[in-house]
Amino acid sequence: MRLVLILTGAIALAACASKSSDDDAAAKAPAEAQAAPAKKTVFDPELQALQKAKDVQKAIDVGDANNRKAIDDAEKDDDGGG
Repeated sequence: MRLVLILTGAIALAACASKSSDDDAAAKAPAEAQAAPAKKTVFDPELQALQKAKDVQKAIDVGDANNRKAIDDAEKDDDGGG
């Protein structure tokens, strides 16, 4: 039982001691991540489809806003003429 506790303590100390070198590597990682292109994943096609759907929805919203504006303008013209 003592051996397990000693080994657990030693592993915990070793893990904490190696954190300082990991912190240096972690500080360099964001700069490297920005420079490197994103890795391909199995979710890329789904993410592209989702982005395409969002773009289509934006186009529909813009068209809808234009139609509403045209209708409002037409109604104002009809009301003012009488």
